[in-house]
Amino acid sequence: MADNTLAPAQIKRIVEATLMCADEPLPIERLAKVFRRGEANRDDIRAALDELEQACAECGYELKRVASGYRFQVRQGLSEWVSRLWEERPPRYSRALMETLALIAYRQPVTRGDIEQVRGVAVSSNIIRTLLEREWVRVVGYKEVPGRPAMYGTTKAFLDYFNLESLVEMPPLAEVRALVEPEIVDEEALAGGPNPEISMPLPVTAGSGPSSEPDEPDESDESSEPSVVLNPDGAEIVPLPNIDRQ
Repeated sequence: MADNTLAPAQIKRIVEATLMCADEPLPIERLAKVFRRGEANRDDIRAALDELEQACAECGYELKRVASGYRFQVRQGLSEWVSRLWEERPPRYSRALMETLALIAYRQPVTRGDIEQVRGVAVSSNIIRTLLEREWVRVVGYKEVPGRPAMYGTTKAFLDYFNLESLVEMPPLAEVRALVEPEIVDEEALAGGPNPEISMPLPVTAGSGPSSEPDEPDESDESSEPSVVLNPDGAEIVPLPNIDRQ
């Protein structure tokens, strides 16, 4: 039987071209499907990926492995210049939405009641809906208590957006606080009111419950004044670092 194995240099070029054309991260399993049987195995593809990663060391882009697979992306340090290609404003999210996302990410699986207990206020339905529509969170089960409330966890899309390969790469919560506190602008300050000290939410004291006042309804309205700005293409980010999007 003839040996159909391709030369390593050709395998590298095919993998590079495939990743360039893809509009989403590709795992090795999907990369293998572009080859005919016998042309390249998974070890060959891994070797090609390693070579491509090294070849990008001095380039303005990098080969990044995230939860869903591999992708080429602009280096974060160059986002200030590259982002000027697009006129649209980056997505803007409220402090309440980002606090809710952080709680889900660090304490998953959690119910809406768990989040309200920590934040001390009722969670707006718009916040949960926005996170579900963005596919950053999903329902992972139902808590075995009266009413069987939904429990939420993060998704691969969340990891991809925040440039993470897995949850273990998330920074310690203390580092997140250090990133968030200087960046978040309190809603009262935006409204012209006082600017109290900003801090990440802490559990409420025993015996106290969440306020019946929900968060502002339009938490995901990109036209409203934001508390948090997430820029695509390697922006500076909160509450998690190293956000890059293609």
